[in-house]
Amino acid sequence: MELKKDISAVSIDMLLIVHSEKRRAAQGTLSDQQANPSSLLQRRGGFQGVGNGVRRWQKLEGNDFHGTQLTVEVHPRDAMPQLLKKFSLAKRLQGDKNGNTRPRQPGGKDAHAYPWDRSSLKSMSLDLQQFEKLDIYASQVTAKSGLDELVSDLLQEAHTDLERVRAIWIWICHHIEYDIAAAQEKDRQAFKPTDILRTQKTNCDGYAGLFERMCRLAGVQCMTVPGYSKGFGYQTGQSFSGEFDHAWNAVYLEGRWHLVDSTWGSGLVDTITSKFTFLYNEFYFLTHPALFIEDHFPDNKNWQLLKPPQSLKQFENNMYHKSEFYNKGMLSAHPETSMIRTVNGKATVTIESCAPTLFMFMLNGKQKHGLLSLRKNGMKLEVYPPTMGTHKLQIFAKGNSDIYSSVLEYTLKCNYVDMGVQLPAELHQPVGPSWFSEQMGIMKPSHPDPIIHTSDGRCSISFSVEEGINVLASLHGDDGPITEETQRRYIFQLHREKQTELKVQLPHAGKFALKIFVKKRQEPGNYIFVFNYLLCCANTKVNWPMFPESFGNWGQDNELLEPLSGVLPANRNVPFKLKLHGIAKVLVKGQDTWPLTLNHEGYWEGSCSTAGCQEVYVMVLENANHNFYSYILKYKVNAQ
Repeated sequence: MELKKDISAVSIDMLLIVHSEKRRAAQGTLSDQQANPSSLLQRRGGFQGVGNGVRRWQKLEGNDFHGTQLTVEVHPRDAMPQLLKKFSLAKRLQGDKNGNTRPRQPGGKDAHAYPWDRSSLKSMSLDLQQFEKLDIYASQVTAKSGLDELVSDLLQEAHTDLERVRAIWIWICHHIEYDIAAAQEKDRQAFKPTDILRTQKTNCDGYAGLFERMCRLAGVQCMTVPGYSKGFGYQTGQSFSGEFDHAWNAVYLEGRWHLVDSTWGSGLVDTITSKFTFLYNEFYFLTHPALFIEDHFPDNKNWQLLKPPQSLKQFENNMYHKSEFYNKGMLSAHPETSMIRTVNGKATVTIESCAPTLFMFMLNGKQKHGLLSLRKNGMKLEVYPPTMGTHKLQIFAKGNSDIYSSVLEYTLKCNYVDMGVQLPAELHQPVGPSWFSEQMGIMKPSHPDPIIHTSDGRCSISFSVEEGINVLASLHGDDGPITEETQRRYIFQLHREKQTELKVQLPHAGKFALKIFVKKRQEPGNYIFVFNYLLCCANTKVNWPMFPESFGNWGQDNELLEPLSGVLPANRNVPFKLKLHGIAKVLVKGQDTWPLTLNHEGYWEGSCSTAGCQEVYVMVLENANHNFYSYILKYKVNAQ
């Protein structure tokens, strides 16, 4: 009888298992691939690389789905069968809420349209603010013992499948470090969960396997997906073959499959030092499949979750927009191929963004040989490679942070160099006025375009200036080293109420960078660079002298009408006309001294002889009760 009691108890457990197997069979037939999830890892040459690691993971975790597994327990009739105690947890371990052990393979209803429709960076509607408390909680949970306890602790504040996945994602991204040494091993070994929790390190196989295991413990269907990636070490335009180099996950939420990559969500590897840095990246959580395909190509095209799916050749040739491209609010870029051929020595790149954004570029590691102009929603870049051959073009965006991040990389093929387009070395970015110059207090420019052509070597540029803003300008050519003072002596600033005018005289023909700086009057510190113009003059007869040298007492609102040349002719009577504010007397001093008189229009007028002198000064007396004159302008006189 005792033996019968035990057999009776065993029967109950067996019936539970058989009933579960019958339910799964009744739900429809599965293809060979569906019945054997490990077949998703197979490719030309069999199990290799990451695929091999994932297969070992499944064996370690007991996820081999070949055949029916049976657990038999023998125990007294009056004791609760251990299997009954564990049945609820077993359901969560084995799959979805219906008790399915085999996660449903992706189908038509999982597919998203390609190309990206710009609707969202995510594959489902999300309000990230709803995760604020959960994210803080999950990031602070510590792994005290085993994986079961860790998942149980994480689920304390997670009440839906989405929240469970989020809690697991956040924990892994903030606690597991990428093991660079392990990733570089030729025959990568599988990582056990216990080893990962102990060392807090793993490679992409381990990230994906750990994520899958934790999701299953939480009762969420999850699959590990191997494939190719445009990650660490990727070179623009490279081909992919042989072993897979990456692994990520698919999770089943709200009736559809979604994609996550906790490896890339956790941080990055410095290409120079090969060191890992924790740097959370939200982009790879439930990423929209049309964006995920840009740097993830799964072995099984169904896991692209795209309609139509992309071929490996398309994946290799398509433009690679880094995650920061979308994190910084970019929408599109043109050209849409990673390799660009110059036309008549020039390549043009445009980017569209959803908000005003600051950009910069580097050609072969230097911020030279290009014109970058900002637009309200994007930018335009014209690049002129200095030599024929292959060049590397990188584009960076600032977004809401103080750091410029790389968002695009192109390979330029140049078969012709236009020697007539040699840009000044001091031409910085951006070129031309924009929303940024308006933000910095410079508005309504007379020249909205970044390039100004002048036939006689002179130009006048004006714009409105916000109250309390000082403007400084300097001129830069490629004549060799010149002093900072000389850079400003070819520019003369005139201020009329809230309007600033820059009169520019070029010393010779060529191309020059006119740099504009601003500074708030009441704030300490240096002037801030805002933008520059490119000034072009082809007239070889141009040879303008510098403007007169001005001193500290030359006020912001003073105005000089004549003489504008800083070099005066010898033995001549030279007329003077200035507008000065708050001045009692004005004198012009050469060999002798001549007073200027104030006319009814508010201008000080008069003349001065340059005979017998080498320099001429304009002096002012601010207070009629004092006898101390201050120098405000200095002219040189031509030698006889």
